[in-house]
Amino acid sequence: MDDRRSPRWRRALLAALITAAVVVPLSAAARPEIPAPSPATLPGLTASTLDRTYAANTANAAEAARMAAAHGDTHRAEAERELAAPTRHLLTFDGRGPGKATEVLGDLARADHVAVLVPGSDTSLDTYDRFRATAAALQRQLTGTAPRGTRTAVVAWLGYRTPDTVSTTVLTTDRADEAAPHLRAFIRRLQGVVGRRTTVSLVCHSYGTVVCARAASHLDIDDLAFVGSPGTGVDTAATLHTPARVWAARGKDDWVGEVPHVRTDFFGVTVGFGTDPVSPAFGAHVFDAGRGGHSDYFSPGSVALTNLARIVLGDTAEVTRA
Repeated sequence: MDDRRSPRWRRALLAALITAAVVVPLSAAARPEIPAPSPATLPGLTASTLDRTYAANTANAAEAARMAAAHGDTHRAEAERELAAPTRHLLTFDGRGPGKATEVLGDLARADHVAVLVPGSDTSLDTYDRFRATAAALQRQLTGTAPRGTRTAVVAWLGYRTPDTVSTTVLTTDRADEAAPHLRAFIRRLQGVVGRRTTVSLVCHSYGTVVCARAASHLDIDDLAFVGSPGTGVDTAATLHTPARVWAARGKDDWVGEVPHVRTDFFGVTVGFGTDPVSPAFGAHVFDAGRGGHSDYFSPGSVALTNLARIVLGDTAEVTRA
């Protein structure tokens, strides 16, 4: 294709995506609200209050499950019953609407390295098991490869209302702008639990990379990894104004690579997210994610998961580059 025609082609494709997002009916829009209790009143988050925090959120999730079952939503009730299991550790829980939850895998109070996962579109309490599976896969990888005596934890942070994949919200930064203050506040509270000697890495997938980019300049973290990103809403890694090492990767079979990496205005609304984070122009440390697709970054045994664990553990010299 003629390079002079490429910007026009990309904008045409972006316009088509927007049109599809507007006209395709969304069944979720007509779904009645599922009743749920207000979130539990929690103590200030410190290492000494973790057990009380976990207990309060477990009880709240169990009550939410009872209310959902009485409402006739068996799927939501089952998801919330699983979250309320005594083996689960919830830092936050809110069963209202699509729902929010923050879950810890590992011993957070004694961890030497912590990874916080931020999900992309279509993640809610109804699909939470898929998100948790990615956190569990990363924790297993960390546990299996960390040096003897090194402790790790993974935090699955569903702390915002994610956009639907087929919607206009997935094409703008609006949901990310709403989420960013909550992510900043959470990282500040997390630092109060783990202390200064613990490394904290933020691992962001898909639309979650836009959320992390919006929050980055206010985050005290060591590493920031973007995987499967449609763009972050900024043009360069330097624009993030973060002291963290910035990483980016995309699997060779990830469809998001075909999304036009542009930002443009449609009727006064800015859509698209700009520079491709794996491009040289962005300036991130680009690492190998293998041949995986958009949902394969946390697949056991994958190149992507291996490299993400190395980043979280601080073994940056061992990360294979793309």
